[in-house]
Amino acid sequence: MAVQRDLPGIAAGLMILAWGCFAPVAAALAANPSFSCAKAAPGGIEAMICGDDALSKLDRDLADAYAKASSKARDQHPPVLKVEQRGWIKGRDDCWKSDDKRQCVADAYRTRIAELRATYRLVVGNGPVVFNCDGDPANELVATFFETDPPTLIAERGDSVSLMYLQPSASGARYQGRNETFWEHHGEAMVTWGYGAPEMRCVKAG
Repeated sequence: MAVQRDLPGIAAGLMILAWGCFAPVAAALAANPSFSCAKAAPGGIEAMICGDDALSKLDRDLADAYAKASSKARDQHPPVLKVEQRGWIKGRDDCWKSDDKRQCVADAYRTRIAELRATYRLVVGNGPVVFNCDGDPANELVATFFETDPPTLIAERGDSVSLMYLQPSASGARYQGRNETFWEHHGEAMVTWGYGAPEMRCVKAG
């Protein structure tokens, strides 16, 4: 007796099997960072980026920001941008020491992209806004705010410049730099400038 074959069912099964084989390949092709994944060391940070669509997109976004910054820094001597980028890559790759490697890498990308976009004015800034500190008009702080991700602030005081990132805050807007802080609320700001420096009260210049 001839065996009745369920041709539609067999076809559907073959399609599912084919997709099951194709899906990992499609996922690998979707993750397309700016660097060659063929050269990524197995188990390393670059290999992780190559297998992650979101991290690959962040890498492409960084490559775009870096190319635009490089164009603006073409006449920069010494080539600070190149040196900083090499240092950043080393720091990113040190994320293998982190308990949450993926989050560490994602945060590294976001802050670096924000830094480049603010420092090289790749996005429009809000400002400059002038603040007088400690009641002395000669003691000025000039702030420019940027809608990056995360939001950033570039503050200038005398010959010093500080890039700061927005931090969680119960009230007002609080920014943190390397050794500087800026906390604004209702047109006034509390500012520290330098490690261990006393806090200054600053108000917007009229």
